[in-house]
Amino acid sequence: MDVWSVVGWGGSALVVWSLVQTRILRLRVLNLVGCVILVAFNAVVGVWPMVGMNAVLAVINVVHLWRLLRHRHDEAEYQVLQVHDGDAYLGFILERHRKDISRFNPEFTAGVSPYAFLVQHGDRTVGVVLAHDAGTGRAQIDLDYVVPKYRDFTPGEFVYRRSDVFTEHGFRQVIAPPGMRDSTPYLKTLGFHRDGSNLVLDLPN
Repeated sequence: MDVWSVVGWGGSALVVWSLVQTRILRLRVLNLVGCVILVAFNAVVGVWPMVGMNAVLAVINVVHLWRLLRHRHDEAEYQVLQVHDGDAYLGFILERHRKDISRFNPEFTAGVSPYAFLVQHGDRTVGVVLAHDAGTGRAQIDLDYVVPKYRDFTPGEFVYRRSDVFTEHGFRQVIAPPGMRDSTPYLKTLGFHRDGSNLVLDLPN
């Protein structure tokens, strides 16, 4: 098998692999790379209809990536809804994603978080943030969960950026979920800093 055959099979495999991804951003990036490789491969072997098709698909991926990244941190794209900790819909979301939640948050126990927030993208619930009162004006985050499809977009940040959802309950700081490291880019972007054994976010007065 010559080099270009390897390139062609590799590009095809990448396109197929991209279609099984659960994360939108990862799917688009992998699909774009695969299409670009196939454009080059088909141009070399002279299969021009395939060149045209993959070129169009590459452009479509670029457009979708631009739209996704442009709205990644746009507060107009997401809404934060506070719900009661015993809310039936909240319970449904937690149960539906129970296995995925336990995978990333094995110590999480449902039913101990009186402060509950749902992050909505249109009519979809894409994230859940649960917290309880840790005393001295601090809110301890028990769960910061994002559904796999939106995990590259960290929609939970909108709960913290809308500081009024915590300050209206008298909180001055938010403590990051147990197990999160200060090297996590997500926490650095939001402004969490080390305070003793905790990672905390100072809320505006």
